[in-house]
Amino acid sequence: MALRIKICGITREEDARAAIDAGADALGFVFVPGTPRFIEPRRAAEIVHGLPPFVSRVGLFVNADPGFIRATLAEVRLDTVQLHGDESPQVGQDLRSQARVIQAFRVQGPETLDRLPAHRDSSDAWLLDAYVPGAAGGTGARFDWNLAVQARELGHALILAGGLKPENIAEAVRQVRPFAIDVSSGVESAPGRKDTDKVRRLIEAARSA
Repeated sequence: MALRIKICGITREEDARAAIDAGADALGFVFVPGTPRFIEPRRAAEIVHGLPPFVSRVGLFVNADPGFIRATLAEVRLDTVQLHGDESPQVGQDLRSQARVIQAFRVQGPETLDRLPAHRDSSDAWLLDAYVPGAAGGTGARFDWNLAVQARELGHALILAGGLKPENIAEAVRQVRPFAIDVSSGVESAPGRKDTDKVRRLIEAARSA
């Protein structure tokens, strides 16, 4: 199965277009107020309106009110919800009638993997990111990819995130063989501003691996 590539933290139309032109399968929008890549649903809807077909639209939320998630789903016409907090399996289960659900986990150590099976039936994929105190993601930190290999063996679609960049993406893909990769800070010139050259080089390296 071909590797899927998501470029997350999109805040500008030109960055969305550059990611798509470089071969990204999905774009991520961060609906977490107070974070560097936060985007208002109204602005995200404007960007999404100009996207070509077959590009997935993913909304990232952290312990958000389910009503806000549902309203954003409708306004932005999201395909997928990415739950990046401590949401219970019930939250994901309730949302699956409206969209696909990705449940994210910030990996501290092997004990993190014990939490994954509880979210098997309430998610379409698991995303593994690095644990950084006080941050929900987008830190550029990386975790032990051997744990991602173990998680993949649990038989659920696995998305790899955390510290991925053009220089290490081929190694990551070869070692983990994930269903998809999710990259944000590793292809930026500043938080929320993508570097077109980095995006292109990362996608080329990932595809070639």
